[in-house]
Amino acid sequence: MTEKFPMTKDGLDKLKSELDTLKNIERPNIIKAISEAREHGDLSENAEYHAAREKQSFIEGKISELENKISRAEVIDTSSLDNSRVTFGATVQITDLSNDKKHTYRIVGVDEADIEKNLISISAPLCKAMINKNINDIIEVNTPNGVKEYQINSINFS
Repeated sequence: MTEKFPMTKDGLDKLKSELDTLKNIERPNIIKAISEAREHGDLSENAEYHAAREKQSFIEGKISELENKISRAEVIDTSSLDNSRVTFGATVQITDLSNDKKHTYRIVGVDEADIEKNLISISAPLCKAMINKNINDIIEVNTPNGVKEYQINSINFS
């Protein structure tokens, strides 16, 4: 059985957009660049040709990777989930019990994670500690600086 990747609709749309750009803009451009480089003669010493072929290989690899992820995507509709416990797609506010700082994170798929936008991966240690927990639960997370404790303040799916 093929492993599915949970992701939000926005995450899937972003992957599809990137794939479209690679297939319809990047791929034709690199084919054109290879063709132009070939016209410059001896391919064995043609740096432009070798650079273009290397870029083509990268683009084709990325296309293949994105097609694979899209085919295995499992879009989770968070609108129907109940906000009594932490699950994929939840926006969770937690308090760091060592300093009373509050943090808000949205739990997203691996490819959507962006800590600067407060989007954390379903596979992140903090997320793993929060999954299936309820409001007011205390969670412990192993960090490089030792165990940290957080309290879950709110869970919503907006």
